[in-house]
Amino acid sequence: MDAAVFFTTFGIIFLAELGDKTQLTAMALATRYPWKKIFIGIALAFAVLNVGAVALGKFLFAVLPIFWIKLVSGGLFLFFGISTLRGGDGDNDGEKGPASARGPVLTAFLMILLAELGDKTQLVTTSLAAQHESPLSVFAGSTLALWGVSLLGIFIGKQLMRVIPLGTIHRVAGVLFLVFGLVILYQTFTGP
Repeated sequence: MDAAVFFTTFGIIFLAELGDKTQLTAMALATRYPWKKIFIGIALAFAVLNVGAVALGKFLFAVLPIFWIKLVSGGLFLFFGISTLRGGDGDNDGEKGPASARGPVLTAFLMILLAELGDKTQLVTTSLAAQHESPLSVFAGSTLALWGVSLLGIFIGKQLMRVIPLGTIHRVAGVLFLVFGLVILYQTFTGP
């Protein structure tokens, strides 16, 4: 493994994702579900995405029309926004409510997988893999950076619960999901 490629990839991806929808999604999910379960879903989604980015590169984008990926992603965020707002004043345990019907691991996995497919960090990972002869270094650097940003988001989300009422956090999370969904759909229909 090439240490320079690893650290370059890690730094670029980590900085690119700070404050991005992935980190905010992790924060919002952390207010609703146990952190370990959502991290498993997020970690699996990023591992799958980065394997695709590194192994398939540009072929992935030739096979899967980005329009449909973004359309489904936007719809998924809208669904979770509405279901979070509807169930936001409910239980704190993450075991009940419409958004948790399929479980926190699957919820986190699908949200991150669809939201990040074709996102800037996946494109950067693809580009770095094409530029360097160390795909393992690119994969490891990118994946660990994304996991780190997600854990940071989860931690911040859990800390917010100590100072802000859970109902308020759920409402804000629901609105954030709706905003992300609308932005993704807007970008889908207005351009590249």
